[in-house]
Amino acid sequence: MTLVDTPERRQLRELTRSFVTREVLPHLDDWERAGEVPRALHATAAKLGLLGIGFPESVGGSGGDLLDSIIVTEELIRSGGSSGLVAALFTHGIALPHMVAAAGARTGGSLGGRLGATSPPADDGLIARYVRPTLAGTMIGALAITEPDGGSDVAGIRTTARRDGDHYVVNGSKTYITSGHRADFVTTAVCTDFPGSGELTLLIIDKGSPGFTVGRRLEKLGWHCSDTAELSFADVRVPVTNRIGAENTGFLAIMQHFAAERLSLATQAYATAQRCVELAVRWCRDRETFGRPLASRQLIRHRLAEMHTRAEAARSYVHEVAARVAAGEPVVTEVAMAKNVAVAACDHVVDQALQLHGGFGYLRDAEVERHYRDARILGIGGGTTEIMNEIIAKGMGL
Repeated sequence: MTLVDTPERRQLRELTRSFVTREVLPHLDDWERAGEVPRALHATAAKLGLLGIGFPESVGGSGGDLLDSIIVTEELIRSGGSSGLVAALFTHGIALPHMVAAAGARTGGSLGGRLGATSPPADDGLIARYVRPTLAGTMIGALAITEPDGGSDVAGIRTTARRDGDHYVVNGSKTYITSGHRADFVTTAVCTDFPGSGELTLLIIDKGSPGFTVGRRLEKLGWHCSDTAELSFADVRVPVTNRIGAENTGFLAIMQHFAAERLSLATQAYATAQRCVELAVRWCRDRETFGRPLASRQLIRHRLAEMHTRAEAARSYVHEVAARVAAGEPVVTEVAMAKNVAVAACDHVVDQALQLHGGFGYLRDAEVERHYRDARILGIGGGTTEIMNEIIAKGMGL
């Protein structure tokens, strides 16, 4: 029995699969065309305990650790969901951890990178005002780091926050913000020194704050059911009480939580590959050419075997690295390798799966077509493949 194959985690898989079958599959195509998932889906997932997986019960979560979060993500995709659905429904996975970790530090807890670690009850305003309602499915949060001219250069953030008494005055803009249109609040990285200084602070900015504008809905290649927005801030006054942790600790906080985000993207990648292998096998068994099933041909069987091998190898490595992260090991290089390995496997498998589906695979009616589109972002989000290679090279002493 492996770490991810315990009786409790098998039940978690079954719960996730049931949720997808009942609440997602009948509606996913409509959500893809609408450009977002309904807010009611968050409440439903919260009632089942899925929304709070990986967050301690002391802040309103369901408990569990990083591996439990990975299981939910994996099963959601393999049951017929999509990485776009993961992005839309579980955006709180990148919007809340900084608050939870800061509260844990203030109360003597040690949440760090282990979202499921035990923490004393936190008497903290941010937990009560944002974390608990979000995990209950009544609020939606987003994370705003990326800027129009910044890309992966987190230290170069130019959105500024000037202290003015009991408030910060925020000016700047953000782009590619997942759930930016639906979000009730945005965990925002700002510069508290001169633009590009790297002196970053995290502030919670409420939707509807004067000067806070949510721009146009960005149209994308994939992740159609996940709304993406541009945000702008013009003299937005944010209470100091909405600051996460101490001033100028934002850069470290962002870096500490990149591991979980990158492993989530790696999970989405290998799970998408696994799902596409399953779809391709089913298609090749049922589809006949020249009087014989496609799967009867050695060329096709070997191609499917290679796809399956790549997907399973990526899954094993991501699980191994995730277990080390959950145990508190500093495995920055390994996380970067896990993301790149999973993304490479996914890129290969989705391409081959669509090819095997032929003309049907090119139609919107084909599930494999959605995975093909959605997969392209996985090598970009959370740090590009090239950034991951820089991290790996540094870990090699280069």
